[in-house]
Amino acid sequence: MALSPRGAPPSWKAALCALVLLLSALVPLASESLRQGPKPPASSTAAGVFTGSDATGIGRLAAVERWRGRGPLLAGHTYLPGRTWHDIEGPPGLLAPWADWRHRRTDRIFVLNVPMLDRSEDALSDGQVAELLGQGARGAFDDHFKHLAERLISLQLPDTVVVLGWEMNGTTYTHRCGPDPAAWRTYWRRIVTAMRTVPGRRFRFDFAPSRGRDAVPWTDCYPGDAYVDIIGMDSYDQPEGMSFRGQVEEAYGLRAQVEFAARHRKPVSYPEWGLFRNGDDADYMHGMAAWFRTYRPVYQTLTDYCPHGVWECGGNPEAARAYRAR
Repeated sequence: MALSPRGAPPSWKAALCALVLLLSALVPLASESLRQGPKPPASSTAAGVFTGSDATGIGRLAAVERWRGRGPLLAGHTYLPGRTWHDIEGPPGLLAPWADWRHRRTDRIFVLNVPMLDRSEDALSDGQVAELLGQGARGAFDDHFKHLAERLISLQLPDTVVVLGWEMNGTTYTHRCGPDPAAWRTYWRRIVTAMRTVPGRRFRFDFAPSRGRDAVPWTDCYPGDAYVDIIGMDSYDQPEGMSFRGQVEEAYGLRAQVEFAARHRKPVSYPEWGLFRNGDDADYMHGMAAWFRTYRPVYQTLTDYCPHGVWECGGNPEAARAYRAR
């Protein structure tokens, strides 16, 4: 065996030293990656574009796909009207065309926003809302949601993603959480339990606040892991002047959402996103695209309507170009 030159360590010691140095160099890199956020699930994202709730909106999707130029739109998204309890039980005329759309491909996802209370946008007072939430928490409205579940099953939509009581942290909807968060949480649990009693269902329930604190912290409304399958967020380009980085880092913003979801071992979604307060904002479009690549939501649906659209409207050419480049 040849001896090492004077003063040099044996070859195995040199290799060990090199390995130690390499591992020492990797530790800071690993720490840095942990600071970037939770590791996303290894799954693909179903993309969608909302252009209308009814059959007319469905009819536009083929044209949007061609314009988009990046494969099929696999997430179909619509909303139940919330004027009456009959609306919330699922009008067949609204749901049947979506069922037909869903059945044409096995890899499609049907996403349905469901109000928790009737008179959904009637600007009821906080006192009125608190009273209704209390009634819901005591089971007064369970049957309406059983009827909805039965309707979905009858249309062969057992795997619907149900976006229940969306944007509950705000003030727009009667189903808002702020007037009585404890009753709201109990009421959500009753709805989920009622819908799960229907045989054949495989529903997934999506808890989807609006981004930011809004009227109340959305974490105050979270009903518990046993009653939530996906943690979503509606994240429009607002308020005016806020950068995409600000939308990520603000209190109860995008980073807070993915970290909360990781702690609760839930996937994420973005049922609503798109231009709003900041005009033709290509940076926002690029930012959302990068966010989706990093955190791989179950689905994401761009809301496209004038004057804030990128397909229907011609007034946002830079954002449209950025969206198509994604």
